[in-house]
Amino acid sequence: MLTVYDHMPAGALEREASQLHEVLPGPSLIHLPGRNPEPLFVSVLLHGNEDTGWEAVREVLGAGGGRELPRALSIFVGNVAAARYGLRQLEDQADFNRVWKGEGTPEHGLMREVIEAMAERRPFASIDIHNNTGFNPHYGCVNRLDQRFFHLAALFSRTVVYFIRPEGVQSAAFADLCPAVTVECGQPGQRRGVEHAAEYVEAVLRLTALPDHPIAPHDIDVFHTVAVVKVDEDTALSLDGIEEGSGAEPSPGPADGRALRLPADIDRLNFQELPPGTAFGWVGGEALPLYARNELGGEVADRYFEVDRGVLRTTRAVMPSMLTRDLSIIRSDCLCYLMERLDTSQAAGS
Repeated sequence: MLTVYDHMPAGALEREASQLHEVLPGPSLIHLPGRNPEPLFVSVLLHGNEDTGWEAVREVLGAGGGRELPRALSIFVGNVAAARYGLRQLEDQADFNRVWKGEGTPEHGLMREVIEAMAERRPFASIDIHNNTGFNPHYGCVNRLDQRFFHLAALFSRTVVYFIRPEGVQSAAFADLCPAVTVECGQPGQRRGVEHAAEYVEAVLRLTALPDHPIAPHDIDVFHTVAVVKVDEDTALSLDGIEEGSGAEPSPGPADGRALRLPADIDRLNFQELPPGTAFGWVGGEALPLYARNELGGEVADRYFEVDRGVLRTTRAVMPSMLTRDLSIIRSDCLCYLMERLDTSQAAGS
């Protein structure tokens, strides 16, 4: 159930994400007035264990939330129930950032309510604030090749990722209403992530317009997500020193059977332009232990990977993102995304 407020609920700003259930009954849409009535939409806690967005909102609004805002602000506080336990989502829930398109779950209906409510208010821009689990820089993501979207993203970071899969993400849904961006603010609990997100929200609140002229090439590096990589369900997965689901610490050795063993520092490859032949892990046998889907859903794993005498290697130059040391995230979401550089000169608005 969505609860809508025309003010900040009493006590909310005094509480951390894990305490919001004490004052919010669940997913909440909070509308705050500003000098410019066209609102900025900000979504936080779509994943309950990613609290940087909520901490940034607290910082922007200040204690008590009584400041006059330069622009109206609509805040969607997502998975309050999962945030209580520091979890991405509860077992009986759909992923809050995969249900902004389509239908079939209560979460789909919830997000449809949010979209309809915001469509009536004609938002100026949308920011979805996230953390990630691996070693990554701060970067922005867009789902449209549009100069306004690039300008919005570059205000957060010169590193920008363009993607259209997976479907159902918040930024893609809001792209139909206004320029929209997802910002990735590093791992939870890092002070710099909160500061960066708060500075960004404050900056967008003060904008009067988003340019549609081409962004200068030296101001932005855009990468196109060309594939999402997942580990086969019947492949045992381990990280050097950690077996999946056990917490045990086996001696490193060659994987055997249908298994994939990843380096302990696998996330250090994020946003590195890797040459062909880069080692990704060790496998038993010669079969690829993973699959990869391109934007059209086609299988392209053998375009990017091969098994060479028990070593999983890249076959072409790529840049991965979202690599993590968290085996549960790899299993439930993906191993990584693969990206290639993109020329922005043909984007809309050029």
